[in-house]
Amino acid sequence: MVKTVIIEEAGGPEAMHVVDRPVGEPGAGEVRITHKACGLNFIDVYQRSGLYPMALPHALGMEAAGVIEAVGAGVTHLKVGDRAAYAATPPGAYAQARVMPAAQVCPLPDGISFEEAAAMMLKGLTVQYLFHRTTPLKAGDTVLFHAAAGGVGLIACQWARSEGITLIGTAGSDAKCAIALEHGADHCINYKTEDFAARVRELTDGKGVDVVMDAVGADTFEGSLDSLKPLGMMISFGNASGPVPPFSVGILGQKGSLKITRPTLFTHIAEHETCQAMAAQLFEKVQNGDVKIRIDQRFPLADVAEAHRALEARKTTGSTILTL
Repeated sequence: MVKTVIIEEAGGPEAMHVVDRPVGEPGAGEVRITHKACGLNFIDVYQRSGLYPMALPHALGMEAAGVIEAVGAGVTHLKVGDRAAYAATPPGAYAQARVMPAAQVCPLPDGISFEEAAAMMLKGLTVQYLFHRTTPLKAGDTVLFHAAAGGVGLIACQWARSEGITLIGTAGSDAKCAIALEHGADHCINYKTEDFAARVRELTDGKGVDVVMDAVGADTFEGSLDSLKPLGMMISFGNASGPVPPFSVGILGQKGSLKITRPTLFTHIAEHETCQAMAAQLFEKVQNGDVKIRIDQRFPLADVAEAHRALEARKTTGSTILTL
């Protein structure tokens, strides 16, 4: 029996319960992994609240790191005793151990700690697809990145710097802007005291940015479109302030023949080989020092509700993990 966080109905942080569950043995194509640390992400909030519906009851959590304890038939890239980490479906990472599909579980290099891995898999793989798999980006291009002091944002700031891409961040306080700048953002706008779209125009000599990467959603959507240069790409990849409301597609033409996409990580990592290759690039960025993983909050698994409250209140910076 292992401690596992589940929800029986959608709701607030109080809907989560820590229960004892049997862990079982892996079947074909599966592994059993004992977790050393678990990651916390906004997708967990969306699933808990019902924004992203799931069949209930269901365990929560999409990201963790630990040690492989058993391997099912057909699994060749992992063996018992391997250090491993993942961001993957189905949810269930908020647990001491679990049985899960092996395809998206990645061997973890010795130079990366379990806590770092748990804090970076979903966020780092997200940054990888944003910069390498969504729209062409090259040195000299300019990106607007919202929530630049969060877990995904701080990785994005460093990733952009490592590839010669100018990153303009936004954050909700001067202190958060300072953190983003420390991690490689070229500029950071406090959206609570400035009109970020107007400031972006000033910073780009009126041209706008090549790409906007926006996980905030409803609160920033219109300003994000107004920050793009003609033919620019809007990547809407999250809903921290709520989902983007319906809009007329004609607006994209009026604002400069803009492009828009709504990707998810799990589409990008669905194929085993692609997932492993993306993870390898992420691991390389961390091991060579281009990206350092900042963990600013740690909560015991039993305090998962408090962790969700802090994340939803935007009181966090960097990454948050659950300790076991």
